[in-house]
Amino acid sequence: MRRPRRGDVPSGSARYHPVIRGDPTMRQPCSRPRTAATAALTAVTTAAAVFTLAGCGNTAARPQHAAGPAATRSAPNASGPATSTAPADTAWDPHPRSIAALGDSITRGFDACSLLEDCPDASWVTGNRPDVKSLTYRLLMGDQSRSWNLAVTGARVADLPRQAAAAARHRPALVTVLVGANDACRPTTAAMTPVGTFRRDFTEAIRTLRRTSPSTEVYVASIPDLARLWAAGQGNAAAQKVWKLGICPSMLAADAPGEAPQAAQARRTAVRERVIAYNTALRDACAGLPRCRYDAGTVFAQPFTRSDLSPWDWFHPGVPGQARLAQLAYTAITRP
Repeated sequence: MRRPRRGDVPSGSARYHPVIRGDPTMRQPCSRPRTAATAALTAVTTAAAVFTLAGCGNTAARPQHAAGPAATRSAPNASGPATSTAPADTAWDPHPRSIAALGDSITRGFDACSLLEDCPDASWVTGNRPDVKSLTYRLLMGDQSRSWNLAVTGARVADLPRQAAAAARHRPALVTVLVGANDACRPTTAAMTPVGTFRRDFTEAIRTLRRTSPSTEVYVASIPDLARLWAAGQGNAAAQKVWKLGICPSMLAADAPGEAPQAAQARRTAVRERVIAYNTALRDACAGLPRCRYDAGTVFAQPFTRSDLSPWDWFHPGVPGQARLAQLAYTAITRP
């Protein structure tokens, strides 16, 4: 499927993901900045086709980022699995010499630099911008020849084994994983990926990696608290306009006509609880694997604010948000 252009028009209201695919080989420059207000107007008037999304887009294989308002307005204690400790990993090397990144649009830097574009240069893993200080920037002295961004905008955990197989061919010293937002960001809560399926697909991905590259270390970031993102942008009129185009409808959709406030709150609570369950599954699966470090829920607990978010969609991390992710990952990976 071709990559959409900004002037494309919607092909049908049933689509809830953007038809944007990540290109693991791209290193496109970030576009010139624009104001948040301009971005919102542009998104509303020219991007309806690609912003009919439930998070992040389509993958190459198939079409493919909430809690009650009272819980999120006051930046709740979103510990979830964050209180857990990382598994024993005595063979862990805190200074890997090569890195492969797996995941979705967050790792691709989608909407971090310009509207409806991946920006790997701003990625928390592979970016080369000094205002992000990615893992490649910190651990590899910016050597892009030893880092590979294999994440795909719109990916769900079911896509992870295929990404892991691609990573294994490089035999990287470290693989990073941040995936799961799109499994919770669905058109309805009933369509969210079951927790058992989520854990199975994640475990299969790591096993796929290890069959070819058995010594590779794995850093697993928790899924961000989508309820915090809703809380950060729900009072912004421009954000509300963009979200109406279909961004993560299970969490960000406004109360539907005829939907009682209690039902909308219950919907968002269900999404948040599913994200917590996914993070618990990541923690438990990682604990049973050698040289696997879960971040102990630090990304989930991170109090992202509006300034951390993309000025183009108020949902994906902007450059400041990518920098936060990079710092959290660097701290976890380099600890003894």
